[in-house]
Amino acid sequence: MKKLILTLFLIVSVTSFSQRTCGTKEYMERMMADPAYRQEYLERQAKFEIEYKKLLDQEENYKSRGVQSPSVTKVIPVAVHFPSVSNSSSASVKTCLRALAQSQINVINADYNAANTDISNWTAASSFYPGVITGNLDVQFVIATQNHPTGTGIANGTVAVTFGTDFLSGADNDTTWSGYMNFVVRDEGSQILGYSPFPGTPSAGNCVVMNTICFGKGAGCTGYVPQSPYNLGRTVTHELGHFFNLDHTFANDNGCAGTDDDGVTDTPRCGFANYGCVTNGSVAGCVSGQKQLTMNYMDYSDDACMYMFTNGQKTRALAYLNTIYSQYKTNVLSNIEINTIDFIVYPNPSNGVLNIQLTNLASDYSVEVYDAMGREVDFTKNDNANIKSIDLKNVAKGIYYVTIASENKQTTKKIIVE
Repeated sequence: MKKLILTLFLIVSVTSFSQRTCGTKEYMERMMADPAYRQEYLERQAKFEIEYKKLLDQEENYKSRGVQSPSVTKVIPVAVHFPSVSNSSSASVKTCLRALAQSQINVINADYNAANTDISNWTAASSFYPGVITGNLDVQFVIATQNHPTGTGIANGTVAVTFGTDFLSGADNDTTWSGYMNFVVRDEGSQILGYSPFPGTPSAGNCVVMNTICFGKGAGCTGYVPQSPYNLGRTVTHELGHFFNLDHTFANDNGCAGTDDDGVTDTPRCGFANYGCVTNGSVAGCVSGQKQLTMNYMDYSDDACMYMFTNGQKTRALAYLNTIYSQYKTNVLSNIEINTIDFIVYPNPSNGVLNIQLTNLASDYSVEVYDAMGREVDFTKNDNANIKSIDLKNVAKGIYYVTIASENKQTTKKIIVE
């Protein structure tokens, strides 16, 4: 009888995840019931919309000039947490879980930079999706190794992977780990693979939560074995997309009759999620002649059959990342700097004549000025001077933003024209 019960349990456990399930929508419904959280959410989205419009306009400006938008690699410090694993576990258990964590970081680094090997499948699929190109966010995720939070007991040089000490009792945030990209791996039952705040806030110690069966890639560790068809780490790619303000390509999964959309122009609107592995171009979108991007990371396909973001999703995710990037800690990675450009703008406030002084830049750079609505009002490029003057006397009084970019560095500061 015991053997029969165990067999039935295993059947239920496997079949309960026969289709991908994401708990982000339900999580956000609970959180938005809190008026304070809802207000913070609206404020974050308002800042995002300004940055999003700015990036869209920027892409159009560069396109009209016949040049590619400059790419600035953003380095993001990561911490991974296993709340149910005792801190007194053996060294071999911890070593295995640290390796599992790194295997997951390798996956998202490949996926978010369009460097995954299966991106080559797009060559054959692209003919069904005219005008759609793949997106490269140009971001590097690195597990932190230095200046760990006080009280965590993690020595310098040891990766930020915790065992049984943080994000306890089912917590979705832990201020001890504010300023990190947190991943929490725990048993979430048989109904969801994972979830994320939509979008997330590093300064609040937010995290992406993952079930134990879909974190990492490879053989796994005792109690943390990636299970097919979610064994390639793509569930984290999907949930992290929500953290960076990407919705499901199928929005609310309620058909084509309404106006639901993911807010990205180059993802064909679709009314329902796709599961398993779907043949290229075989599922019609909501708009006549369009096909659903069934291989998109923000759909529900199996890990082996999702392999791309679109360029539009890249721009949307990057816009949100730009609004929160300053929240990430800058002194927790060894041998890697989170790249910024040190400059001052004076006088500020001003009457429109500004001086920009750069203190740590020797190579070419670009200077872009945007108004509060994200519209470009000034742009210069390929200038080696360390002190530069900008004349904004003809613009309206108000708040503007100056962005200095060069190679893999970028910094934005607010200015006031009176």
